[in-house]
Amino acid sequence: MTTTLAMFGIEGPYWIIILVVGLLLFGRRLPEIGRNVGKSIVEFKKGLKDAGNEAEQEANRSSTQHLPGSQPSQGAQSQSSEQRRA
Repeated sequence: MTTTLAMFGIEGPYWIIILVVGLLLFGRRLPEIGRNVGKSIVEFKKGLKDAGNEAEQEANRSSTQHLPGSQPSQGAQSQSSEQRRA
């Protein structure tokens, strides 16, 4: 009768061995490692959000620009007629 932790197919006793070895290697530095991992995750999420915002802004910018040969908007027509009068 063995208990398995279904993660990666590794059974319970092996997880205990892995945890003990990890504590022996990184015991004093675990809080620092945890903080660094947390900061890394926050920076990664921030980068993803910034990249998404940048892509969205670029999509909005490209959708508002007119293609060559297309009709300008009403605002652009009134501005061009005012410029011709001046």
